[in-house]
Amino acid sequence: MKLISITTSCYNEEENLPEFYARVKAVLEKFPQYDYEFIVADNCSTDGSRDVLRRLAAEDPKFRVILNANNFGHIRSPFNAFLSAKGDAVITMCSDLQEPPEVLEEFIRKWEEGFEVVVGVRSGTKENFIMASLRALYYSVLAHISETKDLLSGFTGFGLYSRKFCDAIRQFHEPYPYFRGLVSEIGLKRAEVHFVQDRRKHGRTKNNFFTLYDMAMTGLVNHSKLPLRMAVYFGFFTGFISFLIAMTYLVLKLIYWERFSLGMAPIMIGMFFLASVQLIFIGIIGEYIGAIWTQVKDRPLVIEEEKINFD
Repeated sequence: MKLISITTSCYNEEENLPEFYARVKAVLEKFPQYDYEFIVADNCSTDGSRDVLRRLAAEDPKFRVILNANNFGHIRSPFNAFLSAKGDAVITMCSDLQEPPEVLEEFIRKWEEGFEVVVGVRSGTKENFIMASLRALYYSVLAHISETKDLLSGFTGFGLYSRKFCDAIRQFHEPYPYFRGLVSEIGLKRAEVHFVQDRRKHGRTKNNFFTLYDMAMTGLVNHSKLPLRMAVYFGFFTGFISFLIAMTYLVLKLIYWERFSLGMAPIMIGMFFLASVQLIFIGIIGEYIGAIWTQVKDRPLVIEEEKINFD
């Protein structure tokens, strides 16, 4: 029997985990020709999530749990769970039920048709309108400036991946991957399944400004050099404009020697403007250096405290 792996990560999802398990298993029961496994990586939850996971693992030997020794973040932990899967097809999704488990049936049907990758693309969302608009803007900008072609808008990593894709992604040795970008970079025969993202059913989102900024900058740094080149372009542009302004002031001063006064305001405004531009581009350079630093350290994705049902 072929094996389908369901992988996810959780942090303080005590109320969502039982429903997540039940709804996903209900879909898998429609495909008795396949065996299955769950792999849930707990990111050092502080609520009762670990008790729920232990109970589910005791009831179902195919429900496998990775208990992290610390909170290793929203990228490394789910990626480690993904790499731990042994299935012929690996489905990765969030455990907060915003990605409806019922869509998995269509994922599996597409996989049976011969697609190596089946991605879930949001056609709509029930989240805050402002956040949805900002996400759409970011995806649009990244798609236009990325060196990786065919970056998907509205794709968060929710999807089904064949064993061929899983073997390919291991060759990248990414310590801090931008998973949705790697899907486009690797290629392979791909199908898209559209769905409407639900609201979080229980609890509060663990994403804040800093985690969202982290994901956005990870995608930008991994798939485009344009921000670095903009520093050069903008340097030439501001240098040219500064030269024109200087020539203009020189001519005015020569013509109206007694009446024309330069004043301190233009000098101060120009200084603060150039200083702010420099700080922005120093920060961008810092993001690229930080990505190199992360790669060079070559640390493990996570440290596992305990693994349950991994025989």
